Amino acid sequence: MGLHADQVLVFDADDTLWENNVLFERVIEGFLDWVAGDPAARQAARAVLDAVEAANAATLGYGAAVFRHNLAESLGQLRGRSVTADDRDRIDHLLLPLTSRTVELIPGVADTLAQLAGRHRLLMLTKGDESEQRRKVEASAVAHHFGGIHIVAEKNVDTYRRLVAELSLAPDRTWMIGNSPKSDIVPARRAGLNAVFIPHEHTWVLEHEEFGAHTATLELAAFTDLLAHF
Repeated sequence: MGLHADQVLVFDADDTLWENNVLFERVIEGFLDWVAGDPAARQAARAVLDAVEAANAATLGYGAAVFRHNLAESLGQLRGRSVTADDRDRIDHLLLPLTSRTVELIPGVADTLAQLAGRHRLLMLTKGDESEQRRKVEASAVAHHFGGIHIVAEKNVDTYRRLVAELSLAPDRTWMIGNSPKSDIVPARRAGLNAVFIPHEHTWVLEHEEFGAHTATLELAAFTDLLAHF
C-alpha cells in the first residue's frame, strides 16, 4: 500500500474508467468520410464540427443526443441546406457505436478498483446526460465498488465544493482522479482537493487545459499505477 491510507478517491468515468471519446472519434471519421472528399475538405469539415460543439456545449450539455444534434447542425452548414429525414437516418446509423448497451473498460480498471475499494472510500463523479451516464455505469459492472455515484451537468469549482460540503469530505485527504485537465484537475485543485492526472490519448479537445506543475497533482502513466500510491 502507498503512503495515503484511508483516503477518499473520487473517480471520473468517461476516458478514466471506460473508453468514451474514441467512440465519438470513430463516429466523426465516418461522418467525415460521408461529407468530405479530400484531406483539405476533411480538415475544414472537422473545424465546422468542432466550432458547433464548442458553441453548443454550454447550453445543450454532452452525450450522444447532443452529438446527434451537433452532427446534423454541422451537416446543414456544410451542405448549405436543411437536413433531410434521410440525412438524420444516416446520422443515427453512424451513432450506433455510442448507443449500444456495452461499455469497454480501460485495461486494468476492474482489478485496480477491486483492490482500492478495500483500502479507501471510492466515489464516482461524472458529467453528462443522466440517463446515458446511468446506462454506462450499469453496463460497466464496477458500480458496486463506489460508495456514491454522482452525475452532474458540469464539473467546475462549485461542483467540487458542493461535493465536499454534501459529503463532509476533508479536501486535503480527497483526491480527484481523471483524464481531463479542464474538468477533473484544475477545478478540483481550485476547490482545495488533491488530484491525480491520468492522460488519455483520445481526450476530447474541449477538455484540454494547461494546469502546470503543482505539488497536489500526481501524474500517472496508467490506471494500474494507482496501486503504487494508494
